[in-house]
Amino acid sequence: MNMTKLTAIGILNLTIENDIVTCISFADNLTNVPHTPFGIAVFDQIDAYLSGTITNFDFEYTLVGTNFQQKVWQAVSQIPYGETASYKEIATAIGNPNASRAVGLANNKNPIPLVIPCHRVIGTNGKLVGYAGGLEAKRYLLEVEGRVII
Repeated sequence: MNMTKLTAIGILNLTIENDIVTCISFADNLTNVPHTPFGIAVFDQIDAYLSGTITNFDFEYTLVGTNFQQKVWQAVSQIPYGETASYKEIATAIGNPNASRAVGLANNKNPIPLVIPCHRVIGTNGKLVGYAGGLEAKRYLLEVEGRVII
């Protein structure tokens, strides 16, 4: 089931199967699909996260991807709240220091942004680069976490 909600970073689409989140994505339009109790609870957590009230999520989710993507997402999930890492640092952490671009591609395929905090991955030069929701959403998320990027 898919449902949407307008949030502080734009319209988010939530995909749920059997009370397990399978995807959180940015959407262009709101839908009229009624929210399930589980969906409401997930969106409540997302709103709390976006307001800085909570720092992690406790709903069940699943990640489907290649072995490489899974390694990247695992490494990204280890970046602490309020901190950042570069694409190169993630590539090095997974044992492939020359795979910065591939790390970026894996981040682009992240099915559950916010939960797997790909917004915390920045360019080697410390600049904001690439985010499915746009750089303003990425900046917003980092500022909520207390990290200011110029």
